[in-house]
Amino acid sequence: MAKLESDLMEIFCHEYVANNFNGAEAVRKTSSTSKNPSQMAYGWLQLPEVKNRVAELVEEITKKADVTSEYVLKRLVEIDKMDFLDIMKEDVSGFRPLNEWPKIWRQYISAIDLAEIHEGYGEEREMVGILKKIKWPDKTKNLELLGKHVDVQAFKERVEHGGRISQNLDDEGLQIVSDKVAELFGRGATVTH
Repeated sequence: MAKLESDLMEIFCHEYVANNFNGAEAVRKTSSTSKNPSQMAYGWLQLPEVKNRVAELVEEITKKADVTSEYVLKRLVEIDKMDFLDIMKEDVSGFRPLNEWPKIWRQYISAIDLAEIHEGYGEEREMVGILKKIKWPDKTKNLELLGKHVDVQAFKERVEHGGRISQNLDDEGLQIVSDKVAELFGRGATVTH
């Protein structure tokens, strides 16, 4: 556990994580005496011990939630495999009752809207049907997230540079720049002296 200067910093770290990494809000909840919460939060967040404590708290939360990259990948694959026919009646005349839907559909549906459809006016008005709208996950966005997953890397961004950079460097400086260029642009990129 990172050692913090004060209990106030410890409270700030907890509030920072609890408030979706909003530093100013965390300071407001931590200290009512600060005249500039954003500036105070920025200052504290520059301290290595605060950064380390926030990282520890995030790691604790992640472990408690049991969310790993494998979990995320598995869920994205589940969404990708969702088939609309799984929730339709055999004759495709409507939806099956919710209790007959596969679990994955029940977990990922974000909204179901029902609207009665009427014909006629006044006392002659009668319901003739129900309009059902179901909102499920965006499959395109899901595939994008799936493709960006660390283990899949289908959408790994590639940067190419064809220009020349001129700088007088000693051998040590040239090696540092070469390493950085290789890191940023791939192992095939080179820097010449």
